Amino acid sequence: MKFEANINDNVTELELLEESGEVQFGDEKQPYQFHRQPNGRYLLRMGTKLYKIDNVEYDKHTVTFTLDGHWYEVDVRNEQDLLLDRLGFKRAGEIAEGELNAPMPGKILEVLVSEGDDVELGDPVAILEAMKMENELKAPIKGTVTSIAVSKGDSLDKNAVILEIEASG
Repeated sequence: MKFEANINDNVTELELLEESGEVQFGDEKQPYQFHRQPNGRYLLRMGTKLYKIDNVEYDKHTVTFTLDGHWYEVDVRNEQDLLLDRLGFKRAGEIAEGELNAPMPGKILEVLVSEGDDVELGDPVAILEAMKMENELKAPIKGTVTSIAVSKGDSLDKNAVILEIEASG
């Protein structure tokens, strides 16, 4: 899977080759191992170097952590995020806080929630088929589903309202 990491305006593109246990930076490949320990610490081995990663927190695309005792903040985007950025689409949480809109034209394969359901930020709420791919759409906020504007099989335009969530907590 391809990723783009931005640390202090320094952008690095990488690809995790899970089947071979390697990470690729440009033309260079290195073996890697990534393990989570019971105490919450992550260990990353790249080549012959071992890195200790602690205090990991996620907020949308931003990951903050300490690496060998030094604080870092990294903006990480996966292949889907990069594609949406290139096409000029915004993610649901970036468009309207309590409204989930179609990030691209597509067809609703499944609605995973009902009106009145409580959802957490990031919970899967619908499946949208677009560009021959199934895209799991997630709740942009924590709250209660107040209305669902689509049904299974509906074709949607970009930014069409899928559902609305009233914020809670």
